[in-house]
Amino acid sequence: MRYIDVHCHINQEDYGSVDKLIENIKAAGVEKIISAGFDLPSSEYGKELSEKYEGVYFTAGFHPTELKGYSEHLLERIEELALNKKCVAIGEIGLDYHYPDTNKELQYKAFRAQLELADRLKLPVQIHSRDCAEDMLGILKEYAPFKYGALLHCYSHSTELSKEFEKLGIYFSFGGTSTWSGSKKAKRTISALPLNIILTETDSPYLPPKSKYGTFPNTPESIPEIAQNIAEIKGKTCEEVTSQVWSNAHTLFTKLNN
Repeated sequence: MRYIDVHCHINQEDYGSVDKLIENIKAAGVEKIISAGFDLPSSEYGKELSEKYEGVYFTAGFHPTELKGYSEHLLERIEELALNKKCVAIGEIGLDYHYPDTNKELQYKAFRAQLELADRLKLPVQIHSRDCAEDMLGILKEYAPFKYGALLHCYSHSTELSKEFEKLGIYFSFGGTSTWSGSKKAKRTISALPLNIILTETDSPYLPPKSKYGTFPNTPESIPEIAQNIAEIKGKTCEEVTSQVWSNAHTLFTKLNN
């Protein structure tokens, strides 16, 4: 089986030896990973990782809670990174209203600018969406259809809203939280969505699956457990799920074919 993690965060601070981590990921059968940028340094580091390791790709962008110092000048640097042959998307970008000091105006500005950048560069986007469902749907309706693709990573909104996002041509990825016993909403959504728009992720080093609950760091080695959980929910074999997810990922992120 060919496993893929379409959204994780790789760094030395949380994992120690990255060489050992990549070795372990490969040993678990995870052939490709996408290290998601959340600001300029993490995006630049993703590029370095992709150049060093086979099967490692990256995204470049500004996360909605990582906008301190955000400027159009820094966005120009994101654009430069995005031209790299192993930068598969602009991301992770989006909205996050979880914290009381949220600067919604700045989040809107950065999100829209990066959506427009992705469209100009003919790249898909990886979207972070937390506690902002109605506003997110409204903005994505403005920019739909997404000619070059869009992913709502670690989808956490309702099953009902997922069908509205689906109409816009959005893909969805699910991680360790979808394996938790109490994650009924995620399980309902996975059941309701067609398999050809579902992807697997870990959001490592966060959100470990059920078997590793309470441990840190989570790693892309968790992908087989996540894929098996999706298979059980969908009434499919794990081979069927991993094959379709692999195809989905390469359809959405065309640079994975490089």
